[in-house]
Amino acid sequence: MDDNIKNLIQDYIDKNEVCLFMKGTPDAPQCGFSMAVSNMLKILEVNFEGVNVLENQSLREGIKIFSDWPTIPQLYIKKEFIGGCDIVKEMYETGELKKILSDKSIAFKK
Repeated sequence: MDDNIKNLIQDYIDKNEVCLFMKGTPDAPQCGFSMAVSNMLKILEVNFEGVNVLENQSLREGIKIFSDWPTIPQLYIKKEFIGGCDIVKEMYETGELKKILSDKSIAFKK
């Protein structure tokens, strides 16, 4: 991964309290897993940035190297990598996602 892509990824993470690297956009997801995570955040009324990795092949491959995680979507909350769809779904179902949002002072629907 070149420095430009690494810096681009870091910039998205630094500038957005909640950042979702996904296929498509929150309004038009291009895969079911990206749609699932996006919808969970929407249900919780979390303000988040959706980054469409399909617009840039280098970004799509780079985020996997950056996080050392092989799949997309990838969720970051306050610069911390949370996980992909399965992990976020489990955290959503158990209430752990709400706890992380609360602990990090992120506004959401309680």
